[in-house]
Amino acid sequence: MNKRTQLLEAIVALPEELVDQALIYVQMLQNPIQITPGVCGGQARIRNTRIPVWTLVAYRKLGAPDEELLANYPGLTEADLSAAWDYYEQNREQVDRAIVQDESI
Repeated sequence: MNKRTQLLEAIVALPEELVDQALIYVQMLQNPIQITPGVCGGQARIRNTRIPVWTLVAYRKLGAPDEELLANYPGLTEADLSAAWDYYEQNREQVDRAIVQDESI
């Protein structure tokens, strides 16, 4: 039995009132980058935080290693940072514009 099947079986075995919460949590784990109008100016951010991807990228460009970012943002995980770096690679222009915009304030 693979891990996905095990997870689904575990969710189904939960009390009914917890199933929706468990599914939301699983979705958050699968999609750690969120874009929500009105939150962080609509910029891409790490799931359920107000930490924009551009902020992490800006610190990384200044030389901050992942370990330092994880220490400074204890709610983040290595998977969150990996997702942020992947998002940046796919949306470089958008993220760089957000960094420039913030620097001009």
